[in-house]
Amino acid sequence: MKLVSYLKDEREQLGVLVNNLVYDMEVLHPDLPNSMNMFLTYWDESFHIAQAGELMLREGTRTSNRGIPVDQLQLLAPVPFPASCRDGYAFRQHVAAARRNRKVDMIPEFDQYPIFYFTNHHGIQGPGELRAMPDHFEKLDFELEAAIVICRHGRNIPAERADEYIGGIMIMNDMSARRLQMEEMLLNLGPAKGKDFSTVIGPWLVTLDELQAFEIPAKENHTGKSWNLKMKCWVNGVQVSEGNLGDMDWTFAEIIERASYGVDLYPGDVIGSGTVGTGCFLELNGTGKLNDPNYQEQWLQANDKVEMAIDQLGHLSNTIVAEDSSWSILAQKKTPATE
Repeated sequence: MKLVSYLKDEREQLGVLVNNLVYDMEVLHPDLPNSMNMFLTYWDESFHIAQAGELMLREGTRTSNRGIPVDQLQLLAPVPFPASCRDGYAFRQHVAAARRNRKVDMIPEFDQYPIFYFTNHHGIQGPGELRAMPDHFEKLDFELEAAIVICRHGRNIPAERADEYIGGIMIMNDMSARRLQMEEMLLNLGPAKGKDFSTVIGPWLVTLDELQAFEIPAKENHTGKSWNLKMKCWVNGVQVSEGNLGDMDWTFAEIIERASYGVDLYPGDVIGSGTVGTGCFLELNGTGKLNDPNYQEQWLQANDKVEMAIDQLGHLSNTIVAEDSSWSILAQKKTPATE
């Protein structure tokens, strides 16, 4: 299924996408939850009922005139109010390229265990306008990723069973203000203000049953599902990135295993994959300058349109909007005292 959250009568509404039409959950069954958080919370009671109703719509054995063209709706993030949001670091190609561009060796710990950081789950948004402050435009960047959402409560979840806790997959754009990020992380803490203003997910959540035909084996010595799904990003209509979800070295199952060690995971927790190789300007600019000292760096600007697509997961579009403010926290930095 493709699960869609959209704005209806100024409230969040959950629906299912069938042939470019969105049907509210009550069309599938009157007892189904009408919000994503409730649907995830009651996943085991709701999923198979919704799946059966969606199948009847697709096959035409159930008809309804209540479908709304998806392009007429104001889409929200598929999970509008995540319980938390973690972002992983799963693509070796991206990590190795970024370190090569900084002229440092590949860090061996990458191959020993998967890592992640927590970002601002209140900063989650869906398609549409993406607001940025003046300091964000100091090297504003996109990051082409995928994300999962947890659909069952669990703790100390082994990787061998962790895929059972994945409700679905969606596109993720982990927006980054690189100057803020790099300055903060000199103190070995963060990322904080360099990341917390926006993380985009969407346009809908695709459940794993729809992706079975695209499953591929995990990489050697790894555990969990992997999928052969091409990933692309365009800025102002120009393609800048291309990768594949199957290039993930650490699987979502392995990230779940580590994230749940001694910790409860809850329905509605979102976990990102980390950036695919070539999936951000930071990497692309570094590679460009390594090959050509005169390479002109590119960063996102006001009014830029960022579009992402992952096979079977849809097309996610955002337009960068400058907030009407001149306030700068970079300008508030203290000058170190001199002796």
